[in-house]
Amino acid sequence: MSFALSPDTQAILLLTAPMIVGRNGPSAEVLTPAEFKRLARLLREKGRQPADLVSPDAEALVGECRTVVDRDRLRVLLDRGFLLSQAVERWQARAIWVASRADAAYPGAWKERLDSEAPAVLYGCGDPALLQSGGLAVVGSRHADDGLLAYAEAIGQLAAGAGRTLVSGGARGVDQAAMRGALTAEGTAAGVVADSLERMALNREHRNLLMAGRLVLVSPYDPAAGFNVGHAMQRNKLIYALADAALVVSADHEKGGTWAGAVEHLEKFRRMRVYVRTGDDVGPGLEALERKGALPWPDPRTPDALITLLGAAAKDDREQPLFPVDSAPEAAHRGLREAPAPAPSAAAQPHTPAASPADALFATVRMLLARMDAAKTDAEVAADLDVSKSQVKTWLQRLVDEGVLERIARPTRYRARRRQRSLFDGPA
Repeated sequence: MSFALSPDTQAILLLTAPMIVGRNGPSAEVLTPAEFKRLARLLREKGRQPADLVSPDAEALVGECRTVVDRDRLRVLLDRGFLLSQAVERWQARAIWVASRADAAYPGAWKERLDSEAPAVLYGCGDPALLQSGGLAVVGSRHADDGLLAYAEAIGQLAAGAGRTLVSGGARGVDQAAMRGALTAEGTAAGVVADSLERMALNREHRNLLMAGRLVLVSPYDPAAGFNVGHAMQRNKLIYALADAALVVSADHEKGGTWAGAVEHLEKFRRMRVYVRTGDDVGPGLEALERKGALPWPDPRTPDALITLLGAAAKDDREQPLFPVDSAPEAAHRGLREAPAPAPSAAAQPHTPAASPADALFATVRMLLARMDAAKTDAEVAADLDVSKSQVKTWLQRLVDEGVLERIARPTRYRARRRQRSLFDGPA
């Protein structure tokens, strides 16, 4: 992919990107996603584009935007041209490309399915065409046993045999096993990561696959950005929205990122089929997701069966973009099971109260804070999560009581009791 930045992408980077690499001083206060949405809406209403803000006659337009962004702040951001050139030089040396919503390389599925919640800018390494190919998303627990890892790897191999891209988040456990299965079977994979894209792009094992056009790694966050709990919380919807269908291999009940991501898609977006693994050992997490609208995985055993399943899923997405959470269209998997299971009766479906939004949020926060790389104060955690300090104190105390975090005195800080490996560090 050519690294030439379109004028719109240049403007969007100046407005929203921290440009960590090459920074010589304190970063300007970049626009938040909500602030940029308001600015973009104003520009559309005026029949203008972000690129118009960096044109020779932009001063008048900058003044007209003061109703949504302070004029001086906007001017400071747009004057970061030298910093942008430094960042671009470093990204280019690492074969990292950048695309905005205005560029052809930007995933069309994100714009269609996520609308205003799609990120303004995407950083990537590898062939961006893989982002337009749909495929199968596979997600699951970081702490899966050997049997589940083998299962996920076999699903990746099946996707490769079907010529479909395997989409996942690159996390240790199920995510990596599925991607590894696809890549070792000469297939293709797309990883949506929440941090450290630059480090991953320089990994020797990844590099060969990236250059061969069989792996693409993307992130909506700066390539040099480290782990951030808020970023990890936001990227789940991006994984689902890239694929034709998703399979949840394992999930803890009402806790963890896999659970939170699946629930978010089932309850909020509902633009594609979400399947859950079937069998005698699925556990309460997958059973609860099925009650929320996930479909039982029909267990396709051949590449042709998987092609049929994904084709039907894509057709559903085009013809019925939104379907009720409590529906389970049998056409999604009719004829694909080797031995169809009898239809469950209503009496056999015990009612389980849905987790409250607060419980679902805390479950995700628990998982994310358990991966903190360094000890942090409550104020630092509050800034990472973009929530109030009083709310964070409540969460931190609960996590200390649960043994997830430990408190360090003088000054008071918090850290994970056992450090987790970072995303996409390789097989467990």
